[in-house]
Order: sequence, then C-alpha cells, then structure tokens
Amino acid sequence: MFRDRNDAANQLAKQLDHYRDCHPLILAIPRGAVPMGKMIADMLSGDLDVVLVRKLRAPGNPEFAIGSIDESGWTYLADYAGQFVHDPQYIEAEKAAQLKTMQERRKQYTPIRPPFDPENRIVIVIDDGLATGSTMIAALHALKAKHPKKLICAVPVAPPDTLEKIKPCADEIVCLNSPRDFYAVGQFYQDFPQVSDEEVIQSLKSSHH
Repeated sequence: MFRDRNDAANQLAKQLDHYRDCHPLILAIPRGAVPMGKMIADMLSGDLDVVLVRKLRAPGNPEFAIGSIDESGWTYLADYAGQFVHDPQYIEAEKAAQLKTMQERRKQYTPIRPPFDPENRIVIVIDDGLATGSTMIAALHALKAKHPKKLICAVPVAPPDTLEKIKPCADEIVCLNSPRDFYAVGQFYQDFPQVSDEEVIQSLKSSHH
C-alpha cells in the first residue's frame, strides 16, 4: 500500500537513484503521474515533461480501454478490441477525438517551449500505476521511435500479466508491487485524488529550468 502518490514517487525515485548522474528525462503520463514525475525529476536532477497518449474508449463504456493513441497518431489496438467494436468508423472517430484532446493539452501544458527531445537520453516513463497497460504501451512505442539511449518504464504497481505485455516495449521495467489480485490502481493507495490540469501545469512550470 502507498500512502499517496508522493509516497509512491519517493519510493520509485529511490529505486531509480543510480540514474541521478545521467541527467535523465522524466516523462509523466498525465494527469495523475505528473506531480509524481516532478518529485522524481527533482530527486534525480532530471528534466520533466509529459508524454501524451490517450486511451481509445470502448463504445458505451468510456472507462474501458480498447487501445491507445499517441501524439503522432500511432495507434495500439488491444487483441480483444474486435469483441467490442464492430464499426471501423467508430475507431476512426475515437482516434480523431483523442488526437484533438492531445493537441489541446500540449498547448495548455507546455505553451512556452517545445517538448524535450528524447534522442540519445536516458528516458524514464512514469505512471501512477498500470491496469491494462495500453497507454503505457503507446507511450513507450512513441518514444522508442525517437531513439532514446535507454527507455525505462517506472510504476508503483501493475499486475503481472500487464508487465509481461510491456516487457518488449522497454529496456527496463521498475515496478514496486506486482500483485495477482488486482482490480484497479486506486486500491493500492490510501489517498488517490484526481489530479487537475492546474496541478499538471504548475508541476511542469515549476520544474522548468
């Protein structure tokens, strides 16, 4: 159990401490992981940015991910997506909607500078926990195409089968807790509030050196 995201970030940063002298690029998946990313970037003397990926929502069940999409438009569809979507037009419309959201978020989150370039850097992708892992897969895929020196996925908690799915996408996985009886990320935090856009913007601003 983690007290809250700060507690989880603190424990992750300790596990990642050997990267402190490499000036790593910490990329957080918004929104929940961004304040965590800020703490980890501060503790490892790294740069903080967001990696924007969105889940593609199942028809009639927006909480359930059938896949994900990154800023470039690259799409990952889960192997079970076909069971839930019978109209290819639905996927196209959902992709367009999520791309639009990402473009707006990018303008909102980092208006004063372009995104950091991951090329030839130690890149650590942070989330506050993984359930299906589809957004993390899209994030890692997007980053791999930009040739980082090393690509690390770092999360406080994820079920074992999700970690297996992510293995091929990252050079290293750091996960503090991998329980078999996993229902939702929030069950492993005593305190797990929503993170607002304002908090995201504040974290990014205050860590901009």
